[in-house]
Amino acid sequence: MPLRVSLIVTAHNEEGRIREKIENCLQLTYPDLELIIASDASGDGTDQIVREYADQGVRLARAEERKGKEHAQLQAIKASTGEILIFSDVATSIPEDAIERMARYFDDPAVGAVSSEDRFVSRDGTVAGEGAYVRYEMWLRGVESDRAGLVGLSGSFFAARREVCDEDWDIYSPSDFNTALNSARKGLVAVTASDVLGYYHDVADASKEYQRKIRTIIRGLTALSRHPEVLNPFRFGWFSFQVFGHKLMRWAVPWFQILLFVTSVLLAGKGAIYSLALLAQLLFYGVVIVGHVKPGLRERTVFKIPYFFVQVNLAIARATIDFLKGRRMTVWTPSKR
Repeated sequence: MPLRVSLIVTAHNEEGRIREKIENCLQLTYPDLELIIASDASGDGTDQIVREYADQGVRLARAEERKGKEHAQLQAIKASTGEILIFSDVATSIPEDAIERMARYFDDPAVGAVSSEDRFVSRDGTVAGEGAYVRYEMWLRGVESDRAGLVGLSGSFFAARREVCDEDWDIYSPSDFNTALNSARKGLVAVTASDVLGYYHDVADASKEYQRKIRTIIRGLTALSRHPEVLNPFRFGWFSFQVFGHKLMRWAVPWFQILLFVTSVLLAGKGAIYSLALLAQLLFYGVVIVGHVKPGLRERTVFKIPYFFVQVNLAIARATIDFLKGRRMTVWTPSKR
């Protein structure tokens, strides 16, 4: 007998897209699937549209007070009956057989959570996601998955055993990180599923991508500050090392960049190696500045990768400063795609 699965879709004011998402979910081929829409206190017509599908088994779990994505998900968790809980966003399109593929991973009793892999659909309809950064991310996920488990899931489409979600569901931490952490707490692992894909469009307004990154990083910093025990290797073993490397060290990169540049300037006259290091950095940042001034050049790899790298690390630096000033991101506003 297949495991009972509850598919939880989180939505806030999604009247323009929720019908398409529900229709997508109703096409999924899994034989025992419960569909619940978790409304984060939507104030538009989202809930009314969901109720139109009640005769097709679609259920509404509404959070009456807007406290963020994870709070809305918690209302759906309490209302669900599945042994496996799958979480998705409105913007993500799920292939027909994806739930079946995802559920098979739970045949292994050591698996506590499963992450899909992301595929971006560009404005022209082509599937992106094969760039250097995405290939690196997918490779890193694979390495983590084969060792102590993922330290973060794809927030737009992931699954977990009910017992991983029933306890310690922190509404103030991103569910994609908290679910991986809860799996580790129970001696289980979170794995990546390379054959389970989630498709979503890139952000409609590219200028908003920088702000989206800042929000994401602030939420990540908040999660780690709420659960510092995850960095204790005597409790979490290699999982702690992976969190340290994937999260903390990545967030430290912009500060290392500043330190390297300042050190190179101070030591430039002390030897050829220091002068070459400074020259290399000047050339690198020069490429980024040219890419910023002439956006059309960013389609070329020589400009695209350095520009993306610097943009990400500027967002990390800004988010870190905002976090230290006390800014938190609990209320969730989906990006328009």
